[in-house]
Amino acid sequence: MRKKKDETKKVAELKQLPENLKYVFLDSERRCPTIISSNLEGSQEDKLVKVLKKHKSAMGWAIEDLKGISPTVCMHKILMDDGHKPVVQPQRRLNPTMKEVVRKEVVKLLDAGLIYPISDSSWVSPVHMVPKKGGTTVIKNEKNELLPTRIVTGWRVCIDYRRLNLVTRKDHFPLPFIDQMLERLAGHDYYCFLDGYSRYNEIAVAPEDQEKTTFTCPYGIFAYRKFHLVIEMPTNQFDSQLGELPLHGARRHSLGSQNFPQGNRSGPSQDRGS
Repeated sequence: MRKKKDETKKVAELKQLPENLKYVFLDSERRCPTIISSNLEGSQEDKLVKVLKKHKSAMGWAIEDLKGISPTVCMHKILMDDGHKPVVQPQRRLNPTMKEVVRKEVVKLLDAGLIYPISDSSWVSPVHMVPKKGGTTVIKNEKNELLPTRIVTGWRVCIDYRRLNLVTRKDHFPLPFIDQMLERLAGHDYYCFLDGYSRYNEIAVAPEDQEKTTFTCPYGIFAYRKFHLVIEMPTNQFDSQLGELPLHGARRHSLGSQNFPQGNRSGPSQDRGS
């Protein structure tokens, strides 16, 4: 079963790209698609593809590819306020379409090892479905008036952790200011734009705190082994760990987790994108 997944997981539906970008594939079977500039010279493209293939194991095309941060380096603890009382909430009603979306999400997370079944948790939060909106249309109301309406293209599975977050201690790590981040990038020779794939799933939850992430749905009760987006403190903790990276290198960097550029002050041409 695992071998079959490895054979198919990197085959993705390719989207149309603008003229300045193109796809290259990092294996001989047109899998592992990667986007690069279409303005590179032949020798430049060959060198870039060679480097990408060499470090292919560091990239991810599916959630199963996530290696995560070692718990010996970073592990999230859910610290609670004194005197808190655990809350067990029932699951919410879902229509057949929503149930199918939840089923696929649960299967995906189980196969990736990010969640596991649990039956004795003192904390249980419900699944909450959020509509994915794409574009707008105009419809008529009962008074024959034309009103703009958002088009729902699908559903996103979320967990309602509000009751848990109310009694969770806050992390006061200072987040960067956007204007200061941009000022620090001025004058740099090279820029590298990185997008962390499912970045919150890179950090493990402390074993003693995993039961607090428990959620209920029509297909069972499960807890998270890795960070979940709506648990309190993920952005602060992720940024604090990201901020440790420049301390281990000699070059000057400017880092930020909110899809900000990451600059490099100097370096030879082969270090571009490092």
